[in-house]
Amino acid sequence: MSSIAMADTPPPALPVQTTSLKAQLRRAERLKKLRYGALIAPLALFLIFTFLWPIIGLLNKAVDNPEVHTALPATTKALAGWSQQGLPDEAAYAALQADLIQAKGSEELAAAAKRLNMERTGMRSLIMNSARKLAAEPPTGPAKAALIEMDARWGESDTWQLVARNARAHTDHYLLTALDLRRDEAGHIVGAPEGEGVFLDVFGRTLWMSFVVTLCCCVLGFPVAYLLARLPARTSNLLMICVLLPFWTSILVRVAAWIVILQDGGLVNQALMALGVIDQPLHLVFNRIGVYISMVHILLPFMILPLYSVMKGISPVYLRAAVSLGCPPFKSFWKVYFPMTVPGLAAGGILVFILSIGYYITPALLGGPKEQMVSYFVAFYTNETINWGMAAALSALLLVAISVLYTVYNRLVGNTTFAAKSR
Repeated sequence: MSSIAMADTPPPALPVQTTSLKAQLRRAERLKKLRYGALIAPLALFLIFTFLWPIIGLLNKAVDNPEVHTALPATTKALAGWSQQGLPDEAAYAALQADLIQAKGSEELAAAAKRLNMERTGMRSLIMNSARKLAAEPPTGPAKAALIEMDARWGESDTWQLVARNARAHTDHYLLTALDLRRDEAGHIVGAPEGEGVFLDVFGRTLWMSFVVTLCCCVLGFPVAYLLARLPARTSNLLMICVLLPFWTSILVRVAAWIVILQDGGLVNQALMALGVIDQPLHLVFNRIGVYISMVHILLPFMILPLYSVMKGISPVYLRAAVSLGCPPFKSFWKVYFPMTVPGLAAGGILVFILSIGYYITPALLGGPKEQMVSYFVAFYTNETINWGMAAALSALLLVAISVLYTVYNRLVGNTTFAAKSR
């Protein structure tokens, strides 16, 4: 009887112990995650403030439009409900009149006038002259009649539509201009007038020159990486120092050296003329040939190093096995060896291409006007015209192009590499 009674009595402490054990496991798991989070927090904060934050600021600058609504706040408020048909009411004219008198001589008004002048020539003089006349002789009658009498352009609907469009906090003007587009008087997106659109050509030139440089680096870097991977370690290390040697020299110094070497009286032309190959010096500098030579020389190590790391891991047994089975040497190389080098070739190619897209110093020093890439115009708008909107828009389009390129690379090569590793 006593044994039956003991069997019917459930153990009282077991559920409590099970619950407590689960809670302890959850607590331990939370503590482990917190420790991992604390370890990576400094790196995450560093990346946020040094990488993500500048990119977000860049993208915001490409669409930021603070000039008009900062200089003409009352006008912006008065035009908020305007249908942009015909002329605005007397309240908008009065607001503009008050804003111009208030902001006369200020930097904000000059910036707003400059911003409007980007879209229509003559707006800067209209804004500044109207502010000066209104401040000198404030009108006492209706503002609409006074402004139209002062300048007939205030009686045109196009002028007010332009002010209303640019009174918004954000604009697509810079991005459209970077794509050789603009908005017409009705607000529709149209192509830039012939002769004014230059940036599509600049983007096309940048992509083409980057492609040529990448192709040259692939052709020249592949045999060098193959040689480094096949030589004995001592000789390979010695040659690798020669590959890495350019990294120890400033890019500016290397570009200056190429100017000396490639000029009409430089070493290259002197050697060719001494050998009787040419009678007149070749023009190898301040044109595209000089830019290609210098960029390939500077970027070649970025192609060799990824290729070398991949080739070093390929066993020569595969080639010997293919040849021993009767496959010709070149076919064995092409069918067996080369496919295994594709990840290194793709990694080096994407690295060289992305670096080429953003190149500035070499085309600026060794190229002519037709060799300038997008980065030159980014520097031009940043340092000379202080047009942050255009500089940010061009940079944003470069960022988009690189992101698209990397996505394509990841789809075509990244998944293949992952699948190969899985096998």
